[in-house]
Amino acid sequence: MHTPDPRRTTAAAAGGTTADGDTGPAPSAVSAPSPGATAGDARAAGSPATGADDAAHPRVGWTEGEVPHTARWRSESGAPAPRRVVVGDDRMTADAAYKLVCEGTAVLWRGDYHNARQLLQAMARRADRKRPARKRRRGATGPATPVAGDQGAPDESPARAFHLHRKAQAQRARLLGMLLVPLEPGPDADAGPRVPLRRAPDVGAACREAWGAGDAAEPAVISLRELLGLIGAHEWRRKGVPIPALGGERVHAYYGVFSPVRGEYVDLVAEAPLPAGAREVAFDIGTGTGVLAALLARRGVRRVVATDQDPRALACARENAARLGVAERVEVRAADLFPPGRAPLVVCNPPWVPARPSSPVEYAVYDPDSRMLRGFLDGLAAHLAPGGEGWLILSDLAEHLGLRTRAELLHLIDAAGLRVLDRLDTRPRHGRATDPTDPLHAARAAEVTSLWRLTAISGAPPSDTA
Repeated sequence: MHTPDPRRTTAAAAGGTTADGDTGPAPSAVSAPSPGATAGDARAAGSPATGADDAAHPRVGWTEGEVPHTARWRSESGAPAPRRVVVGDDRMTADAAYKLVCEGTAVLWRGDYHNARQLLQAMARRADRKRPARKRRRGATGPATPVAGDQGAPDESPARAFHLHRKAQAQRARLLGMLLVPLEPGPDADAGPRVPLRRAPDVGAACREAWGAGDAAEPAVISLRELLGLIGAHEWRRKGVPIPALGGERVHAYYGVFSPVRGEYVDLVAEAPLPAGAREVAFDIGTGTGVLAALLARRGVRRVVATDQDPRALACARENAARLGVAERVEVRAADLFPPGRAPLVVCNPPWVPARPSSPVEYAVYDPDSRMLRGFLDGLAAHLAPGGEGWLILSDLAEHLGLRTRAELLHLIDAAGLRVLDRLDTRPRHGRATDPTDPLHAARAAEVTSLWRLTAISGAPPSDTA
């Protein structure tokens, strides 16, 4: 999905894989709770965080061996720095760690790196087991009242189920994000940071790609879950995603730029008939990885102007255009939605779900009040050449979730001075569409992704640019 502004980015999912079997304890030179320590015992050994130097560089504090320490807090997801931190190592049990994070105390890991990953998985299992049960008032005979974490109950509306699911996801992420690991500067400014734990991987490249070279000159602390996301994003970027519509060639997504793993929307753009004049110029609004711009160029469009506001997306799109041999045809430009002028074809794949993101990295998926969708539709007529087409690629998942109706979408199209020429539909192919255990299975199973072919109604406002 395309990234329309600097915040509309998403990181790779940080689920982590099973650690290897070598889980022997590592010696620890720092104070940590004993194996049988309670959350209260560990809490007594902690210290409050020190707050922030400023909004851009918050800091976190803790105590080791009665010596206070502070470090920079790193969080691309926008999570606040934890207020209380205790040190833990291989002697800490999953139950003790889970109790601590539930009480709002973060655990800074000083043991074996792979043991930390296993601990995170154990904490995730506890979080998944302890979703609140459905509540029933004493003496009530009707259906039970759903509470947060009880997704998909039959007496819920789809919108309520969605919001409860999102609330449970956010709570789970908050808890699992409280297991922290330290970062130290690497041997030189461009090497990226290192994790000073036994059996820790080299994370320098992953961190450099996310933060830029030279932005790791001081000790820092990061959530292990988020670090795994950085590593996963690095692997996606290194391996790339094969795109059948490009003959199986790969598109490589930067950290924070939505990866085209859901290829059905790309196939729609590959199949839709090009309007008259489109082989001369086309606009790709919110280009993200640049996959649609590259596809249009491969389809014979001589000049594609691809726009985005996110610097990562702009660099990513340029690199992919070069990799795919279409750099001479694809002009990547920083712009808020539209570039100057008109084109016979204007393409946009905005975020599909009109809901509030819970962190900055979710803006590629969640678009509050459909702001990008509205902006694209409202400005489209003024940027279409006479007789030109705007291609809106949009899933109807929001409609099945009760977050937007088809009538509302059609009203937005009509109010923008547009009419529908045609609509091409396809079904999703991702695994969750056929997973009956997914809390939103009913909506996902009914989902259709569409390419709406739109054109300006006669008398639409003229372009405000040359």
